[in-house]
Amino acid sequence: MSEHNESAIFAAGCFWGVEASFRKLDSVFATAVGYIGGNLSSPTYEDVCSGRTNHAEAVRVEFDSSKISYEELLEVFWNCHDPTTENRQGPDVGTQYRSGIFFLNAAQKLAAKQSKAKLEASARFARPIVTEITQAAEFWRAENYHQQYFEKNGLGH
Repeated sequence: MSEHNESAIFAAGCFWGVEASFRKLDSVFATAVGYIGGNLSSPTYEDVCSGRTNHAEAVRVEFDSSKISYEELLEVFWNCHDPTTENRQGPDVGTQYRSGIFFLNAAQKLAAKQSKAKLEASARFARPIVTEITQAAEFWRAENYHQQYFEKNGLGH
């Protein structure tokens, strides 16, 4: 494992499309979809979809920080979803589809807050940005059939 290998965790709606957005990047060497921020240990997809666990569908991104910065990953995050819709992305509705950045250290927290403030100041969005920036809790890897779903099922993104 390289000293430049880092992790980041993002929630931006259904994790299939979010994962596909990050997998396109050459400097991302692994991704995993899963659940974060809830109140149930080892949740299943069915648990999370019930809307009762408070987990978000999320993507853990493993990247080489000597080739891509966390700030560049934040740009991908902001561009792959609408951060102004609370608990919703497109037709998917519920707290599991919320927009969130789950930081793993103080540097990520600072970068996420600065990135959000810069985006808010740009007036790119007419509505307020509702993305939560939260300390990462336990990340529960989703079932295998969800991993790299678009690639496994021949779906373009």
